[in-house]
Amino acid sequence: MTALRALFTTVFFMGVFVSKASGYFDFSPLARSAYEKAMALRLSEASVLIAQLRKSEPDNLMAYYVDNYIDCLRVFVGEEKADYDQLSKNESKRLEILREGDNSSPYYLFTQAQVRLLWAMNKAKFGDYLSAFNATSTAFEQLEKNQKKFPEFMPNKMSLGVLHAVVGSIPDNYKWGLKLVSGMNGTVSQGQKEIEEVIRYAKTNDFVFEQEAIVMYAFLMLHLNNQNESAWSVVNNPKLKPKENLLAAFALANVAMRTGRNDKAIDILQNRPTGAAYFPFLYLDYMLGLAKMYRGDGDADAYLKKFALQFKGRNYIKEAYQRLAWQDLLRGSWKDYKGWMLSAQTMGRADVGGDKNALKEAKLGIAPDPTLLRARLYFDGGYFQKAYDFLKTKNESSFSELSHKLEYYYRMGRITQMLKKSTEAITYYDKAIEIGKETKFYYACNAALQLGLMYEASAQNTKARDYYKLCLALNPDDHADALHAKAKSGLNRVK
Repeated sequence: MTALRALFTTVFFMGVFVSKASGYFDFSPLARSAYEKAMALRLSEASVLIAQLRKSEPDNLMAYYVDNYIDCLRVFVGEEKADYDQLSKNESKRLEILREGDNSSPYYLFTQAQVRLLWAMNKAKFGDYLSAFNATSTAFEQLEKNQKKFPEFMPNKMSLGVLHAVVGSIPDNYKWGLKLVSGMNGTVSQGQKEIEEVIRYAKTNDFVFEQEAIVMYAFLMLHLNNQNESAWSVVNNPKLKPKENLLAAFALANVAMRTGRNDKAIDILQNRPTGAAYFPFLYLDYMLGLAKMYRGDGDADAYLKKFALQFKGRNYIKEAYQRLAWQDLLRGSWKDYKGWMLSAQTMGRADVGGDKNALKEAKLGIAPDPTLLRARLYFDGGYFQKAYDFLKTKNESSFSELSHKLEYYYRMGRITQMLKKSTEAITYYDKAIEIGKETKFYYACNAALQLGLMYEASAQNTKARDYYKLCLALNPDDHADALHAKAKSGLNRVK
């Protein structure tokens, strides 16, 4: 009897252990198809495939991993608080299930880290910054541990590379505290090299995350390394299909708009996929409205209105109303400008920079100078010669307000820099710094950053360092964090 009991006990515990370790990680054809549908924002189809995956491959834990993408994309794109409150509850449940998987798989720690990182983005979007930071810190630790166990596992290197680059862009006066409380560390160059290795691997191997890696690398080049042409050459890749994939359309149009390819962005956005199969991505209408406004198209307000009136999320609503106001200001309608700015004051939230700026303008009740505004919009669209021709007939005396005089020098500096009129640009930028360094406008701070970039490009590293340091010493009310991050990256490059 004792022997029989021992046998039953052994079999029972073997069953427990087997059931706990029976979950495996496999990007099977069905799992991969579900992932690809999710990344194209065909979320309903992805959910159907997940249901099929759970039925046909009940122990394949990739079902839970991909399902997390569906939830996170729905929340991130839609920005609806009700979705966030409901779907964020799934994070802990999925992590618990993933922890019961095969811990000898390189996907074991990777999937857990990715679940945390995806939810960290949403937590930050909805203002839960402490939870987002803690989740990112834990994910970083898991990815570092996984990297030691599986140094050739490219998905891990991709995510860790992004974190290394982002951490590396943080100014030194914050970095010591970050390392103290979280252990996170890294440099921009380290992260860049890691993602470059992943990109090279993907060119000769079947890599399920290749499109993610391409977009991450392009954004890193654009936002942290100021390498606009490299960013575009990376993202303008036939493997990204903007006519079939809304996230691909967003990525390509975003980089196009930021690299002087506004006409291309309009073409991408006008030819993006539509229909009930795709999750609503109204932000793309906002982008199209902006791009058309930059070009001077008369129908730009149709797309801005669609976004402002239909979007149920949190961000860019105030800015959309501000842009509608600008459109009417450029048409000479002061009354309509004031009406839209009233909506900018009362509608939406002021969590992100663009919305904060819109609210600030609405409260001050001071409209932009139409001439400088038109030049700015041409510039933002990459129409540098049009901006130059439009503004070159003006001078400092054309403007009565100090802020407009300062903006004039700054705008001319930006325009002539992009037209490669370096001598003119330096003169304009130095004048902007001279009259703007004691103000709270961002023009002097960005002028210093741009001069640092110009001197770095001509291998005058001493001057580049001086201007990067000047940029860091100035603290404007707007855009300070972004400008300082770029200046810090510049200092790291010219040490």
